[in-house]
Amino acid sequence: MASATPAASVAVVGAGSWGTTVAGIVSGNAPTVIWGRDPAVVDDIANRHRNAAYLPGVELPPTLRATDDLAGACESARVVVMAVPSHGFRSVLSEVAGAVRPDVPVVSVAKGVERDTLLRMTQIVLDVLPDHDPHRVATLTGPNLAMEIAEGQPAASVIGCADGATAAELQRLFMTQRFRVYTNPDVVGCEIAGALKNVIAIAAGIAHGLGYGDNTKAALITRGLAELARLGIALGGDPLTFSGLAGMGDLVATCTSDKSRNRTVGVALGQGRKLDEIVAEMKMVAEGVKSTQAVLALGEQEGLELPIAEQVGAVLYEGVKPAEIVPALMLREAKPELRGMR
Repeated sequence: MASATPAASVAVVGAGSWGTTVAGIVSGNAPTVIWGRDPAVVDDIANRHRNAAYLPGVELPPTLRATDDLAGACESARVVVMAVPSHGFRSVLSEVAGAVRPDVPVVSVAKGVERDTLLRMTQIVLDVLPDHDPHRVATLTGPNLAMEIAEGQPAASVIGCADGATAAELQRLFMTQRFRVYTNPDVVGCEIAGALKNVIAIAAGIAHGLGYGDNTKAALITRGLAELARLGIALGGDPLTFSGLAGMGDLVATCTSDKSRNRTVGVALGQGRKLDEIVAEMKMVAEGVKSTQAVLALGEQEGLELPIAEQVGAVLYEGVKPAEIVPALMLREAKPELRGMR
């Protein structure tokens, strides 16, 4: 295991599949250290240049360093990347709050909404670090399935950051020949799209598990886009964001890929399995299971209808059988299509 904490320009907090993938990307552009809570994972990255627990078969760059010293990883970093799932985001950031300088960019790569506070991840950063420069807080989001990117497949992503100079700085840091990064000043839209697409992906998985075909899934994805746009715009997001990588791009990838954890949960639910059993078998977190309740609360707060998210919530939390959500959606009041986007 890595005992001493190496100095680095970038500290990635969280050594799951996406955190490790991001750390591998960034290590080609700047000295990078990744923090993990599990000593076995840290040792695997530090000494064998792999993370067999989360990215089996992937060789990591030998320049990527690893540590289990959270404060040590962050105190000298010029950029901190938070790759902790949404439900643990606050507690981990609180542990290291004193080591993160106020002018250091903090980038969230988690996609969710905090259940108790209904805060987005960048809002949690500013809540935990009240003296931090708000212009130096950002999110990285888009159709980014970790294993494909770790294997070197071409992909694109978005840096959501209100400050243009910070966004450009981070764009240069994350961009490689195979990982193209765009910038978008709409942090709200980027984060809401990332949170709600996980919920829609559970619905798409349920449809697949029930045996429905491509027409059904296409309808779910399209109407799911309407839902995430409706909520994001109500919260201040830019409508254009939802037709881009953070919106439609991420939604398509998460709803159609066998590598999507949220879709996987939905498929198993559609096949009749119990949620507790499904989650217990998963090593990695399916954010939609945690975030659906918070997304629904945000919709209620804004007085919005989110019918697909509501039906997913009924299956996850109220014991409704997956097969029952189809008639519930199909028999809703008839409406014009485009009105539902607003």
